Amino acid sequence: MRKMTGTAAAVALAAAVLGACGGGSDGSAAMTELGEGEGAVNIVAWAGYVEDGSTDPNVDWVTGFEQETGCEVNYKVGNTSDEMVELMQSGEYDVVSASGDATLRLIAGGDVAPVNTDLIPNYADVFDGLKNQPWNSVDGQSYGVPHGRGANVLVYNTEAGAAPSSIVDMFSADSPYAGKISVYDAPIYIADAAIYLMATQPELGITNPYALDQDQFDAAIAALEAQKPLVGQYWSLYTDQQAALESGSVTLGTSWQIIVNLAQANGAKIDATIHAEGATGWSDTWMISSKAKHPNCAYMWMNHIISPQANAGVAEWFGEAPSNAKSCALTADPNHCKVFHADDEEYFSNVFYWTTPTSKCLDGRTDVECVPFSEWVNAWNKLRA
Repeated sequence: MRKMTGTAAAVALAAAVLGACGGGSDGSAAMTELGEGEGAVNIVAWAGYVEDGSTDPNVDWVTGFEQETGCEVNYKVGNTSDEMVELMQSGEYDVVSASGDATLRLIAGGDVAPVNTDLIPNYADVFDGLKNQPWNSVDGQSYGVPHGRGANVLVYNTEAGAAPSSIVDMFSADSPYAGKISVYDAPIYIADAAIYLMATQPELGITNPYALDQDQFDAAIAALEAQKPLVGQYWSLYTDQQAALESGSVTLGTSWQIIVNLAQANGAKIDATIHAEGATGWSDTWMISSKAKHPNCAYMWMNHIISPQANAGVAEWFGEAPSNAKSCALTADPNHCKVFHADDEEYFSNVFYWTTPTSKCLDGRTDVECVPFSEWVNAWNKLRA
C-alpha cells in the first residue's frame, strides 16, 4: 500500500493514550507469559476469516484449533469497521480482525491492548512490510498481528461490455454502468472519491485520500453527491452485494475478492480488476481486547490464525495475500501468492490502506488541519439520509 509520509500523524492519535491501553486480563500491560487456555475465545471478524467447515466442509481452520487448545471458538461476523468498534467497546469479545479504519480508533479508545509478539511464535514469519506499521503499532509497540492484505477490487459484469479500467466509470455521469453501480456503504468510501479527484482534479493537491483538508473534503463529498443517481446499491452486508451480482441488478462496483469468488461459484457472469488510478485496500490486524475474558485463548488464536497452514487457508478462501511468508508454499493454488502479490511491495505501492483520518494531516502537511474521521462519519450519514 502507498507509503504514508505522515506516519507521525497517525501515531500521534494513539500516543496520548498509550499508557491507558493495556493487555492481559486486566488491560494494564501486554502479557508477559502465556498461561492455560480458559476454554473459549470470543471473536468478531470479517466474513470468511473464521471458518469451521459449516460454509464448506473443506474450509476449516477452527476445528483443529479447538481440538489442539481446548479453546471453543465463538464467532460473530462484523459487517463494517464501525460495527466492529462498537462490539469491541462492549467488552464481550476477546479478539477482533480490525481494518485500518478501525485500528487507531480502538487503540485511542483503550479498547485493545498492546501485544507481546514474543508470545506469538508465528509472528517471526510475517512479511516485514506488514510489521510495525502506523495502523498496528504505536512508538514501536505492536497492538496486534497482521492477518493479510488486499485491494478493494472493481467488480464488473462480463456481459455488460468491455472490462472497465478506470475509477472514472464509478463516478462519470455518462458511465455505461449508470443505475447499476454498487458502492460500499461506509464513511471510509469517501477515500475512493478522493482517489477519483486525484485523477480528475489534480489541482486540488490531494496526495493521500485519508488526508483531506476542508476544501478537498468538500470536493470529495460533492463527487459522491453527483455519484448518487448512478448508484443502484449501497451495500454493507457482503451477502447483499453477492446476491445483486448474481442477479445482474448491479454490473459494476467496489467489492472484496471473497464476494467475487462466492458469486462466481454460483454462476455469476462477473470478474474483477483494480482501476488504473490506484485503489483503496486493507491490511487487517488481529487485536486483543483490553478487557479480554479469555486472554490466553486469544493469544493462542492469534498465533494459530497467522500460522502457515491456517493463514494459507484463510488467504485463499477470502482472496487476499497472506501475512505469513511460509503460507505461500501451502496454498492449494501454487500461484496464489503470485496472483495476490503477497511479497510484491511495488504492487501495493498503488493501493491505499484504509487508515483512520485525523485532524493532523497524514500526508505531513502542518499548515492546515485535515478533516477527522468523526466528520467523515457525519458527512456520510448526511449523504445517505
